[in-house]
Amino acid sequence: MTFDQLRTLLAVHESGSALRAARALGREQSSVQKQLDTLNRNSQTLCGEVLTVRQGRGKDFLFTPTGEDTVELARLTFEKWLESIHWSRRRLGRMLTVGTTEFTLPIVSRAWNRVSEEFRQREVEFKVAHVRTKELWSRLETRQVDLICGSIVSTPEGDLRLREYEVVEYARGQAWLLTNLLENELPDTPVETSRLGGVPLVVPPAGLVADLLATWYGPSFRERLNVVADIDDVHYGLSLLRSGFVRGCMIVTGSIGRGMAAQDEPGTVPLRAIALDDDLEPKAELMTGAFVRRADLERYDAGHPLNRLWAAVKEDVRTYTPLA
Repeated sequence: MTFDQLRTLLAVHESGSALRAARALGREQSSVQKQLDTLNRNSQTLCGEVLTVRQGRGKDFLFTPTGEDTVELARLTFEKWLESIHWSRRRLGRMLTVGTTEFTLPIVSRAWNRVSEEFRQREVEFKVAHVRTKELWSRLETRQVDLICGSIVSTPEGDLRLREYEVVEYARGQAWLLTNLLENELPDTPVETSRLGGVPLVVPPAGLVADLLATWYGPSFRERLNVVADIDDVHYGLSLLRSGFVRGCMIVTGSIGRGMAAQDEPGTVPLRAIALDDDLEPKAELMTGAFVRRADLERYDAGHPLNRLWAAVKEDVRTYTPLA
């Protein structure tokens, strides 16, 4: 059983038919069918059961229990193999993967400009992966990225998750409320975080804002707050508020809040940015920065692409003017 046969089996399992698998693999249908016949014949000899069964013209292949087990084994084999290849490329400085949220992309962009020519000359494969804030820690801890830029909730006691990481901090500050409520409904004076229960909120199910609310109100914060709408991302929340379809408030960073409130778009409901006054414990702030595993920096020499990029990030922060 070869890697190529296993790849074909996975393609058939995912697409359902030899024809669609052939198109995905850029092959002739007869070639795919020949490999399936070989796999079925070998499986029958080894296990006493074929992997796939034809169900008739126009119908997807039926995978037997042995076939399903083989597909899962093939998938794990490829994942482990690719993981090993990627790790070797990273270790040898041939590949670097950086994760960034939409709002921290400029950090990576500025750092990249400092090392891009060097990386091109060394033929380093540089990849940028879009990461949602709610995925930030999982991407780091599972080593899907070498370096990541994003925002986290920070408390005075410190975040235990940061013990194994080096951090370059770009900005730190309190969250703000972005609202379409009128001033007689919600004055411009700072809103205490302990009063958020009396404010209609537009809230995402996970991510930075959810982490912030959980810090103040516990994991079941939805039961203690007046959530009038659920959103997947900040852009949908902005559209929702500007449309006037929902009247309420959205928790955002100070720079986003003031920036959006300053935009006067014709035909939309005007928005106001109101500061939050954190009067709950523990005190929580929003911190934006770059994060990298300390062990990775120590594992490689100073000339390794990861250390070179990290040095560029640290150099960039010295000249960066935060928007807080």
